[in-house]
Amino acid sequence: MIDVDRGEVERYLGYRGTTVDCVTSEMIDCCMSELNDVAEPKYIYRQYDVAFSKPGSACEIDIGGMKTCSSNLARNLKGCTKAVLLAATLGLGPDRLIARSEITSIVKAAIYQATATAMIEAYVDGVNKEIKDKAFEQGLFARPRFSPGYGDLPLVLQKDFATMLDMPRTVGITLTESLLMKPSKSVTAIIGLSKHNSSCITEGCEVCDRRGECEFSRVTE
Repeated sequence: MIDVDRGEVERYLGYRGTTVDCVTSEMIDCCMSELNDVAEPKYIYRQYDVAFSKPGSACEIDIGGMKTCSSNLARNLKGCTKAVLLAATLGLGPDRLIARSEITSIVKAAIYQATATAMIEAYVDGVNKEIKDKAFEQGLFARPRFSPGYGDLPLVLQKDFATMLDMPRTVGITLTESLLMKPSKSVTAIIGLSKHNSSCITEGCEVCDRRGECEFSRVTE
């Protein structure tokens, strides 16, 4: 069972500074239970060497043969010698629940969407912590995860993830022609590993109170 933060579900539903009514609250509880019943969470990650054509610059970054140019990722990976490629999914069950509810109840479909989004994030946070703990055993420290399509990191890297992690076979994730993932409640990410302790939190930059001053942040303000 994946432990989902109710506050995150409410945030995805647009509740900010307002109290959720009793009916909606009961529907959230119901959707959480149903999604946990049908979810089949899986993950795969592998560690690779990192190389820069010019250290810390926006020029070419090579992660185990996956090459890209991204100033945002270069900042995030500054000082890293290793990186983990991660893919995780909740499986097709949540997609099927959402699709059925879109016919019968738009409100319930929205709650399923919000709950499943919070659920995959919570699941990935758990996997991220495992990666962070294993890195620490190697004398390395994990940076905030960074996903294709975020900032200036191109979505086309999904193809490299699919190949390098063998995603269709290992976790059942495939790509559409527009490079979206199926199942939809799936995540791919790069997690840099460095000998420098940046004290980055597992939950990532968006919830960190140092994001405006941290030199490794994936968030720009």
